[in-house]
Amino acid sequence: MTTFELMNLPYAQDALAPVISPETVGFHYGKHLQTYVNNLNAAIAGTPFAEKSLEEIVCIAEGGILNNAGQILNHNLYFSQFMAPQEDNRPKGPLAEAIKKTFGSLEQFQEEFVKKGAGLFGSGWVWLSATTEGDLVITQEPNAANPIQKGLVPLLTFDVWEHAYYLDYQNRRPDHLKALWAIVNWKVVAERYGR
Repeated sequence: MTTFELMNLPYAQDALAPVISPETVGFHYGKHLQTYVNNLNAAIAGTPFAEKSLEEIVCIAEGGILNNAGQILNHNLYFSQFMAPQEDNRPKGPLAEAIKKTFGSLEQFQEEFVKKGAGLFGSGWVWLSATTEGDLVITQEPNAANPIQKGLVPLLTFDVWEHAYYLDYQNRRPDHLKALWAIVNWKVVAERYGR
């Protein structure tokens, strides 16, 4: 039987400041994500889902099991894609080339990504994903949805649930999204792209 555990952060809880405060990391990671893990483990105990991977559950489950599994997968990808704020933080190699080919420039991609994130009604996620052919797409996914449900490979995500930014930015979602570029670990995103 599979028991899911809270992921280990690849950085100290205060490493993302001032973009994301230690208080927000504490609540977002330590409370919200931990609750999703606890809820999923309780919901799948004694069911066929207890033998499946997180990705498998997200692709076949419904209701509360999907909501908790999706939130764990989304948050694992979200928290593992960051690092301490960096100067001149830009993608390189095939990922940079694909961004330029698809969006014209990194700046145009970032503008469209923030616009899609700011424009998502309610709670959810904005994603950069790749098709099986390596083409890049931006999608808005409500609630706990993940691009793998559409056959896409998730590369980069910004969480637009209020708990991700409200302590630091209140209702200024676009400001939060723009600030996140300083802490994106493009090496991790490029590894997910795998080209």
